[in-house]
Amino acid sequence: MIDFRSDTVTLPSPAMLQAMINAPLGDDVYGDDCTVNDLEQWAAQRHGFEAAIFCSSGTQANLLALMSHCERGDEYLCGQQAHNYKFEGGGAAVLGSIQPQPIENENDGSLSFVKLSSAIKPDDPHFARTTLLSLENTINGKVLSLAYLQQARAFVNLHALQMHLDGARVYNAAIALAVDIKEISQYFDSMSICLSKGLGAPIGSLLLGDKKLIAKARRWRKVLGGGMRQVGILAAAGKYALTENVARLAEDHANARYLAEQLSLIEGFTVNPELVQTNMVFAKLDPAIDQQKLQATLKEQDILFSTGNPVRLVAHLGINRMDIERFLTVLKQALKL
Repeated sequence: MIDFRSDTVTLPSPAMLQAMINAPLGDDVYGDDCTVNDLEQWAAQRHGFEAAIFCSSGTQANLLALMSHCERGDEYLCGQQAHNYKFEGGGAAVLGSIQPQPIENENDGSLSFVKLSSAIKPDDPHFARTTLLSLENTINGKVLSLAYLQQARAFVNLHALQMHLDGARVYNAAIALAVDIKEISQYFDSMSICLSKGLGAPIGSLLLGDKKLIAKARRWRKVLGGGMRQVGILAAAGKYALTENVARLAEDHANARYLAEQLSLIEGFTVNPELVQTNMVFAKLDPAIDQQKLQATLKEQDILFSTGNPVRLVAHLGINRMDIERFLTVLKQALKL
């Protein structure tokens, strides 16, 4: 199956599966799972934080961050397209009594500091207390520059805010910028990392921060039903992902760029390859193309994609250059080009 729907569809490699099989286990709620402990300690040091906590998903890691930074009645600033605002079930409001204050994203995925500044509430009981700025990098495949992150740090310092990074695909950003991950993480008070996207683990995310924040997050994780037991079998996959699968993300970026270039040559597809910075391709399809029919036709050939306008196609470790060539051939046949 050639699956362009997301980089969440990746499967563990034989080497990753072997690491999972060999992982020493214990009860993590008691703090006895040495494989989880190793991952958390290693990850904290690797990314320049005091502590880390292993979570079941990126949604959980982001929610724990929001609930640990903010109290009931507080608000956090974020983008209109932010995953933790738009795609995580309203968890901050539903479970944390935290008010999101979304700001329109700029074309490059960033947030205007002028607009952010105007959204910060006065210190007045009529208003929610503005406590946190949450950024996402990458966002819709776009990379926030180091210069922008430096400006964001200066902004939150000026306004006495904390800053969280939804780093679901932060390693894609690091690879695209050709920098060590600490060049990004240094600007944030907390950061989440999803291990089950391009990095290829079957499940899991990390939340990183100082010891006080992570202790609070650990308590909230238990309250939310996230206290896992012999979870080292998954933590082992996460450690493997972070140590073995980072450099190869560049291959996904190259494949996405190639896919965009080839799609731009196909009638009915509008794609700008210059906008492809990481592993995502966004293509606008001519309204005359029946997307549902095209989707069904490609599925018969074991090729999956999600409809939309634009259509998002995601490169990952489960897709190689030959798969892309086959997709292009089948696509052209389906369109009768």
